[in-house]
Amino acid sequence: MKASVFVGTSVDGFIARTDGALDFLDAGGEEPHGFEEFFATVDALVMGRKTYEIVLAFGGWYYGDKLVVVLSSKELAAPPAGARVERMAGSPSEIVALLAARGFEHIYVDGGLTIQQFLRAGLIQHLIITHVPVLIGSGIPLFGGLDQDVPLTHVATRQYATGLVQSEYVIA
Repeated sequence: MKASVFVGTSVDGFIARTDGALDFLDAGGEEPHGFEEFFATVDALVMGRKTYEIVLAFGGWYYGDKLVVVLSSKELAAPPAGARVERMAGSPSEIVALLAARGFEHIYVDGGLTIQQFLRAGLIQHLIITHVPVLIGSGIPLFGGLDQDVPLTHVATRQYATGLVQSEYVIA
């Protein structure tokens, strides 16, 4: 199974403000930057409960009828009508095994802690990181502390008119 990350971050590497706010992502404007094309390759999403709650607060459901797995031991807020949402608990390896057994081949991992857990478990193969042209100074780091170096192989870097810079890597 292939697991990928497609994430927006401030230039200083934070994926959210300390309180979880994502308002700085607006600095990138409405310019398309490949998310739709990437998302078309994904079979399912895996995210943490906090990320799920943030997405629900946006008021729109961006994932269509693709399965969204929310990692939580607690009950979840009700998903929007038509959304396919399942709650799961377990280690990243257990979650990947469950999804692979159901025929899922490419998952999109989202949310700071979830990305960090899957990366530490060696389950992320592909990273697309879009840097938004703003420094927020402090916040929630994308990768947090890692147990060891994670060597990357550069695939491509794209620059957008709004100042977004997107780098794509595979885990070496």
